[in-house]
Amino acid sequence: MPKFLIRRMGQDDSFAPVADLLNTIRTEPTTSELLREEEEQVPPGKLHYNEAGELAGWDRPKWLAEDGKGNIVGFAMVSRAPWTEPGLMEFTLVIRPEVRGSGAGTALYDVTLQWAEEVKASRLITLIRDQDESSVAFANRRGYTAERHIFESVLDLSAFDGGGALFDSIGSAEQAGISFTTLADEPGEESERKLYELYKATEPDIPGYSGDYPWFEEWRKWTIGRAGVRPELVRIARDGDRFIGVATLLQNEQTGAMYHEYTGVLREYRCRRIALALKLLAVRRAMASGVPYLRTNNDSMNVPMLRINRDLIGFRAEPGMFKMVKKLR
Repeated sequence: MPKFLIRRMGQDDSFAPVADLLNTIRTEPTTSELLREEEEQVPPGKLHYNEAGELAGWDRPKWLAEDGKGNIVGFAMVSRAPWTEPGLMEFTLVIRPEVRGSGAGTALYDVTLQWAEEVKASRLITLIRDQDESSVAFANRRGYTAERHIFESVLDLSAFDGGGALFDSIGSAEQAGISFTTLADEPGEESERKLYELYKATEPDIPGYSGDYPWFEEWRKWTIGRAGVRPELVRIARDGDRFIGVATLLQNEQTGAMYHEYTGVLREYRCRRIALALKLLAVRRAMASGVPYLRTNNDSMNVPMLRINRDLIGFRAEPGMFKMVKKLR
């Protein structure tokens, strides 16, 4: 069996081989520059334990697997943020396809699992492509079970028929007193904080959501401050001065495509086709920008949003992901 060196990834390591590895499992590509930028947004690790003795705080250690020639053939990362459910850590493991089955994945996994157990994590969660049978089997053998199914959908904008009567939802909302704007039209911290409160009220309604909600500065960093999110891509529904709905797009520079990152409407405004109107306005924006396609993900239990995306707008079903969970304590 080939021997592999497993080591912690250092600050001076290049993110280029990691980007190459991640792009073997992601449907939208990333770059070393984006990974470096993301890493610089994360504060130094500072784990602690709450009054119940449960793991809390920050950390994001990473490991690399190298073959005998010094080539990086594997990457693993365990991470958590302070607003994550106590004890929970997210886990990523990727091995080059050509060296799978050679022991690199097992060696890398064993090191990261030992670290997670040492810091007293209670659960590990990971996302695995639902058609990657070997990776699902790898996880199952190590005690992971599928907790949720996340569906992926794509809308080919070159074949989109324009929405037809669906666009009447926009006019109907406007006739009922709802107006539509963008964050580019409503700049400044006051608008950003109103948008934050809207996200904070609606995001916990997503099936599978757990934990607390990040504070404003961290929310801003990881939502409207992300690479690819521009103010004109954040579409807002208003009732007077109140922000009551949002649809946010993120553009990938490598593909030119957009990811429909989030849609949320306050509970008291639901069932009025406002979410549909927001999504159609996002589609219209993408088409005007010459975007080839839109991609999005939905939890299998999020039936209302799946109906809007697939049954009404016409997003095409794509292979998705299993959320796999392992209990440690």
